[in-house]
Amino acid sequence: MTNRTSLKRPVRTALACALLTAGLAGSALAGDKFVMKLGHTLAPDNHYQLTALEFARLVKQKTHGAVEVQVFPQSQLGGEVQMTQALRTGTQDMMLSGQAAVVNTIKQWEVFDIPYLFDSVDDANRVLQGPVGKKFLDMMKPANMVGLAWISVGERNLFTAKKTIKSLDDVKDMKVRVMQSPGYIAGYRALGANPTPLAYNQLFLALSQGLVDGADTSPEQFIQDKFADVAKHYYMTRVNYLPVVLAIGKTSWNKLSPEQQKAMQESANEAAQFDIRTYHKQYDEALAQMKAKGIQVEQIDTKPWAAATEAARKELAAKIPDGTVLYKDIVAAKQGAAVAAK
Repeated sequence: MTNRTSLKRPVRTALACALLTAGLAGSALAGDKFVMKLGHTLAPDNHYQLTALEFARLVKQKTHGAVEVQVFPQSQLGGEVQMTQALRTGTQDMMLSGQAAVVNTIKQWEVFDIPYLFDSVDDANRVLQGPVGKKFLDMMKPANMVGLAWISVGERNLFTAKKTIKSLDDVKDMKVRVMQSPGYIAGYRALGANPTPLAYNQLFLALSQGLVDGADTSPEQFIQDKFADVAKHYYMTRVNYLPVVLAIGKTSWNKLSPEQQKAMQESANEAAQFDIRTYHKQYDEALAQMKAKGIQVEQIDTKPWAAATEAARKELAAKIPDGTVLYKDIVAAKQGAAVAAK
């Protein structure tokens, strides 16, 4: 191979400069390639992974291969709190994360932890895909992140190892594992339970040993994380809905050209709609699998449950920065979306 320094210089300096400029321009357009790493914490068969792969496909297509998104599931790039900080400092490119992990960074997002904030998966998704959802995504910018899209919320229902629940009275003093969030703790306390914050990776063992009576999670995670092996009852309580954000660090975002940023945003929007469909499919399939495994899946009249948490909702909103206003915005958006959907 010939070393560059051994090449003879062209006689005409002007021609040499022109050729060099043309060569560099061609390299920037065709030779440069951005490789972005996208992390999440869930299993390879979860809708997070399927949507991340669809997003990567769309980005590659829309940027003509100039941007490649590599996907790392199952906390390979760290937990959600760790990934959030990595995006902020520019040491990681992208993440799919539950909103709860971002609350320490964006205090206003704690409003989503309020119990019975939404009535259904569709109700929550309609709000988040509209102007109110965009308002919350824009809150990421001052934290050195760019919120690209909300994918489907996860519906969190109560499940128990042995204890049966026929009414709200049966929840009294029940030890329920919850996320370490003021909203989740206050919500289950208002229901009469004994909320027990515990790391998710310790939950299976805690259920097996009777250290907790139950926990909350979405149907597909219940199946994918093998809780059917230790829990026999799944109740459609719909206490909380967990929003999930697709985000990129501002450092990585600023490396992209305006055209590439546009392509990435379009890809995120399309991937979000893909995820909403995929989550619904996994949700329905998981409930069917539970019944096939002998898990008792029970519908709950949630009106008394929602009424029991009404005071807690107001107290929580009052403690969150701009919480009362944001809570009212969400309620108004719910009502508007419900009317438009009819």
